[in-house]
Amino acid sequence: MASSASLRPARILVVDDSAVMRALLRSVVSSDARLEVAGTAADGASALRAIDSLRPDLILLDVEMPIMDGLSTLRQIRTRNAARATPIPVIMCSGLTQRGAKVTIEALASGASDYVAKPAGQPSREAAVQALAQDLVPKILALTAHGAASHESARVRPSAFPPTPQHANASFTPPIPHQPAFGSPPAAILIGVSTGGPAALDLLLPALPATFPLPVLIVQHMPELFTKHLAERLDSRCPLRVREASDGEPIRPGNIYIARGDWHMEVTAHIAIPDHHSLPTLRLTRETPENHCRPAVDVLFRTAVAVYGSRLLGVILTGMGHDGLAGSRILREHGGTILAQDQPTSAVWGMPGAVSHAGLANRILPLNAIAPEILRLAVRGQREAHEHQDSGASGIGCVTQ
Repeated sequence: MASSASLRPARILVVDDSAVMRALLRSVVSSDARLEVAGTAADGASALRAIDSLRPDLILLDVEMPIMDGLSTLRQIRTRNAARATPIPVIMCSGLTQRGAKVTIEALASGASDYVAKPAGQPSREAAVQALAQDLVPKILALTAHGAASHESARVRPSAFPPTPQHANASFTPPIPHQPAFGSPPAAILIGVSTGGPAALDLLLPALPATFPLPVLIVQHMPELFTKHLAERLDSRCPLRVREASDGEPIRPGNIYIARGDWHMEVTAHIAIPDHHSLPTLRLTRETPENHCRPAVDVLFRTAVAVYGSRLLGVILTGMGHDGLAGSRILREHGGTILAQDQPTSAVWGMPGAVSHAGLANRILPLNAIAPEILRLAVRGQREAHEHQDSGASGIGCVTQ
């Protein structure tokens, strides 16, 4: 594959009903030599007419527009993408409002690759451009050929991944060999996900039945307003109960907890629940971001290992960056198991790619195979636990004094 330096600029179609926002997005796209504006449109209907003639590599799509709104436009693009050899990725542009967040979550679950929040409260236009560019440009590059070229380059250079944080691991160690053997039967499932996450979770979580016996803890990189709507949407689609995590909440089997945006989600020691077994609990903190993220996957994995030990199944799904790499290494070192989403089914193979290149994944699977594997390992764990209880009750294998 050609290096990112030799690729032509990625062509971006900007779609927004606000002339001010179109100009702002033009400035952001033009701020990077690897990008160029293919054209602009003021509504979804105009954007659909422009796609065939402009042939963009990526579309920036406003959520709320007249004539045809962003969600309706996205569904039309998705239908057209089904006939394309290379689908056009879409990044939604949303205001930080309740309605904007809710529609954006629906768009992400319906096929949008990612989103950016429109700048608000910036002291000047230049500051707004800088803030938006810092968030948007890396996402565009990750979703276009430049991002693919970077991943291809990193594939033959595993050491290119950044060292893990000092507080999580004293130094960056060489990738361990791929070890397919599974660790201890899991008592909890940990999921880390970022870019492309809502669509991935929308497929994976509804496949877990109402009888699923383990708690599921999820870090999805997303602002606070958005994680609430994500949890509500998934709760309406899943047999299991899904909710945004609360501080001090006991971690109950058969429940799915999504980390609150802008808060780290930690696992803390067991507490006694009336008429129930002692349960681990959730702790939400505003500690320093890790890997530029809050919530961070590494925080969840690291603190869960301190409580559950080896009895963890970690799952790293689609996402930019390498959050989850340090946490996965800690989990594997303590005897846990890691599943990683494969590259063809990932919107961006950053997070799962980092874990896979490091040799930490027990299995690398397409998205539609991950839920069946989670179920297989959970059932195996329950079966082994029952066998252990039965053997203890009958005295088999017991040491007598």
